[in-house]
Amino acid sequence: MSEVKISAEPRTEFGKGGARRTRRAGLVPAVLYGHGEKPVHIALPSREFAAAIRHGGLNTVFTIDIVGASGATLALPKAIQRDPIKDTYEHVDLIIVKRGEKVQVDVPVTLVGEAARNTLIVNESNTLAVVAEAMHLPSGFEVSIEGLEAGAQVTAADVQLPSGTELAVEPDFVLAIVSQAQTAEQLEGDTEGGEATEGETGEATPAE
Repeated sequence: MSEVKISAEPRTEFGKGGARRTRRAGLVPAVLYGHGEKPVHIALPSREFAAAIRHGGLNTVFTIDIVGASGATLALPKAIQRDPIKDTYEHVDLIIVKRGEKVQVDVPVTLVGEAARNTLIVNESNTLAVVAEAMHLPSGFEVSIEGLEAGAQVTAADVQLPSGTELAVEPDFVLAIVSQAQTAEQLEGDTEGGEATEGETGEATPAE
């Protein structure tokens, strides 16, 4: 888990026009809420925020100093809107957290190693929901698929959790499935007598 100190400015302009002007000034429109506090509209420096997310991931805890406010606030990104073309941040929802408090987050899962020959890996989920202390959130999990045969599954129970972290899903929650890959002979046989087309169900159906 990464903790980053960042300064913020109070935001008094709202709506699409105000958000555009905020972004043109090199800032990201954001709202800070939680723990019964009245939502606070702020603007975060774009470069610093982007660098923090790039380095620490989506579960970065920010220590936010708002200009004119007394004391800093700890917050975790709850929802982030991005422009897929410009690759910029459009808006951020931040939820207030407290030291020692447990929160639920989605943590990225990476599969490492190689399964048995002639198999395919079908990813069912690239993240795993867990509950952990706000200041000790895991940044990612690695799960080995080395040597797994067709028919094997990678489940939440296969993830080694650090101390103080608990699953927020059932242990049998499926992250990935190892399936049998078709051989060249099977693929050739599937197309004999006419070209096959892929149906909506994912099964090959013969062309009329």
